[in-house]
Amino acid sequence: MNTDPAPHRYRVVVNRAETPDTSTLTLRPVDAPLPAFLPGQFAMLYAFGIGEIPVSVSGRCGAGGLMHTVRAVGAVSRAVHDCPPGGFLGVRGPFGRPWTLPAPRDADVVVVAGGLGLAPLHPLVRHLRDHRVRYRSVAVLIGARTPDDLLYRAEYRRWRADGLDVRVTVDRPLPGWNGATGLVTALLTGLRPQPGRCAGYVCGPEVMMRPVVRSLATIGMPTSRVELSLERNMQCGTGHCGHCQLGPLFVCRDGPVVPATAAENLLAVREL
Repeated sequence: MNTDPAPHRYRVVVNRAETPDTSTLTLRPVDAPLPAFLPGQFAMLYAFGIGEIPVSVSGRCGAGGLMHTVRAVGAVSRAVHDCPPGGFLGVRGPFGRPWTLPAPRDADVVVVAGGLGLAPLHPLVRHLRDHRVRYRSVAVLIGARTPDDLLYRAEYRRWRADGLDVRVTVDRPLPGWNGATGLVTALLTGLRPQPGRCAGYVCGPEVMMRPVVRSLATIGMPTSRVELSLERNMQCGTGHCGHCQLGPLFVCRDGPVVPATAAENLLAVREL
């Protein structure tokens, strides 16, 4: 974790629309770049004069560049989402616990993403693609509300060409949609991971992650082999302000990636 409290200036070089309310920004450092981010870690993005929000790193590019996928849901996220090429944002980080990589050699790997949850998983999927020969199988299961809400759609064909089993479903199909419709857990059909040599990575709404963990167990993947990425109101990034507390966990410090065994009972309690 970087303990420098001051945001570093980054320039937006690309702002690419993903969905009607979501964009992926490519940032380049103006001054010294921050330390390298690992897949699953997050940054605090500061819109000057407006405020700061936590955003997972959805990719890295050369010369210290970062990619962030942002959905416009409030004043700060809207300002970040709308920042045009040539605009500036402040960036702090890296923060949080990353995904455990690499997965065991010759493992069966299952990645399950719901909605915007594909953003924190995006650099992990790229790692799995780049190291595909290391694993016995890699399945990437993606769910979204509608086809228009799917992230990174242009990459799915490339992932398949590189040996990943990419499966996609939506809750509400639109005209022209020929893919699967229904819950993302239905995409697990036919997968048979080796119980002693497997790894699961899950990110999405909490209401989706709980049944995914249970469904993974039914196909032979122990809960101890699964990691989740959690989302909470993270304001300091260091576990001091307490806004992101989830039971005994401070999500910004102990997460956002946590073992499913540590999160499963906590996510079952609505008050948390």
